[in-house]
Amino acid sequence: MPSPFPGMNPYLENPALWPEVHTRLIVAIADALGPHLHPKYRVAVEQRVYQMINDITALVGNADLVVSRNLNTEKQQSNIAVASPPATPVTVTVPIPEEVREAYLEVREVGTGEVVTVTEVLSPKNKRSGEGRNAYESKRQQILGSSSHLVEIDLLRRGQPMPILNNNIQTSYRILVSRSNQRPRADLYPFELQHPIPSFPLPLRRKDTEPIVDLQVLLHGVYDRAGLDLAINYTREPVPPLSEVDAAWANELLQQQGLREVM
Repeated sequence: MPSPFPGMNPYLENPALWPEVHTRLIVAIADALGPHLHPKYRVAVEQRVYQMINDITALVGNADLVVSRNLNTEKQQSNIAVASPPATPVTVTVPIPEEVREAYLEVREVGTGEVVTVTEVLSPKNKRSGEGRNAYESKRQQILGSSSHLVEIDLLRRGQPMPILNNNIQTSYRILVSRSNQRPRADLYPFELQHPIPSFPLPLRRKDTEPIVDLQVLLHGVYDRAGLDLAINYTREPVPPLSEVDAAWANELLQQQGLREVM
């Protein structure tokens, strides 16, 4: 069954589904671009790797207490009174380091290996404070200070959008196309839940034909191939929840398609 939404499907933002959607969408964009860029360019799927502990950088230090075995006193152990059993312990959860791998795309010039365009699809960790956002913002600044173009795709309502100077645009979703030769100016494609996802040109070298990325078609293709309709219960509200206006619109849309009962 195709996605019931004309644009972004808010149910795909659920943390239980988004990692799969993110991975499949990255690969779908790479596969769609490849034939248009060959043979001058190739699209490489890269990974950014960092460690997190509940969104806090892990610190490794010395132990406060070391319990060791003294072989010279083993013979004296029989003269030591045995302590009473301790109180019943409480089961707790301790933070452990989590290795995070985030995929992104690099369009490289075949002759030189130079990175011409970086395409990022934001993850929830990129949009909330902590190591994930720090790692991404650091990479973002490196790209914006380089000769590489940047395409930044934000299909997540929750979290703090990436900074844009002197801009008060409030929108649920956005696509940023930053051409290295036009900075600090960039093209922003803002859109809401009720709108189709806008297509955009992939920036390349001057005088090269720039392919149009139809993100709407690619995302719907991911939805179909992954069978995501089997993983979504449209009788429930999406996570994160919608605004009152969007929730009413989505309810009517899903009722019209027989995915919810008409009340």
